[in-house]
Amino acid sequence: MTVIAALLIILAATWSALALWYQAPGGRTGRASASAAWLLFTAVCLTGLWRSWSAGALLVFALTDAALLLWWARLVPSNERDWADDVARIVQGTVVGDRVTLENVRNFDWRSATDYAPRWETRVYDLGKLNTLDLIVSYWSGRTIAHILFSFGFDDGTHVVFSVEIRREKTEAFSEIGGFFKEFELCIIAADERDIVFLRTNVRREDTYLFRLNLPTEAMRSLLLAYVAEGNALARAPRFYHTISENCTTLVWRMLKRIVRPLPFSYRVLLSGYLPEYVYQVGGLDRRYPLEELRALGYVSDRARGSGSGSSPDFSRDIRAGVPSL
Repeated sequence: MTVIAALLIILAATWSALALWYQAPGGRTGRASASAAWLLFTAVCLTGLWRSWSAGALLVFALTDAALLLWWARLVPSNERDWADDVARIVQGTVVGDRVTLENVRNFDWRSATDYAPRWETRVYDLGKLNTLDLIVSYWSGRTIAHILFSFGFDDGTHVVFSVEIRREKTEAFSEIGGFFKEFELCIIAADERDIVFLRTNVRREDTYLFRLNLPTEAMRSLLLAYVAEGNALARAPRFYHTISENCTTLVWRMLKRIVRPLPFSYRVLLSGYLPEYVYQVGGLDRRYPLEELRALGYVSDRARGSGSGSSPDFSRDIRAGVPSL
């Protein structure tokens, strides 16, 4: 029993030390001090566990850990922080019939990751002219993890891309572990392809692929409206990003599950780099081609880099050259 109790204390202490590292007040020094103090306290409790005062050590640790959990539960998300420029605004929208008005559509002119001209625009889209939906998969951390975007195309050649992202502060950088510990809020971005795709292909030099989705127009329309509703909800009531349960794939999968039935869960939803395999399996891609051929035809990074600057009016057309139409 003592060994089991010790293992439980070590597991709880590890989680608590990480929670303090990411959320304790006082900046980096305060977080490091709080984590170190917690580990020292845990070591004292473990020492007591192996000596004659094991019951007291267990009681003290349990009560202290319960107090820390109470503090943790009181940490709430906010929309009022000093946000990084590219996530400073969340998309919001109004819908009147087929007319969708989106506020805070991002259209930055990216010269480098740190040199850019910020632009936030209000744009109007006609759902009656919605005719394509593309899945864009951008690999930034090996083949297992990718960022997922959905691009809605209209008859006039315009596109609007929706992206579920971390909403980080100016002093923060992305951390997979931090995403488990309330380090970031959740953000819905709507953007021009010449912003958000160009940023990933040309500025960050990520390997990016585009796949035409095989969905009925009504399902495409429902997904776009679901993104708008999600953006409006986050603007009213912020939520924390979570590396597993609230991220760029799981949130969209839940939206699509309400639209396309049945839509089974798969580990590929969590390992986002494998999402094209999942979408192909459930019939969401063009089955006339093997997946690897679709992947090769949909590799857009080289085409994007050959299209010139992100301000090119032909950018969206250029990156789709060779991508099969349904």
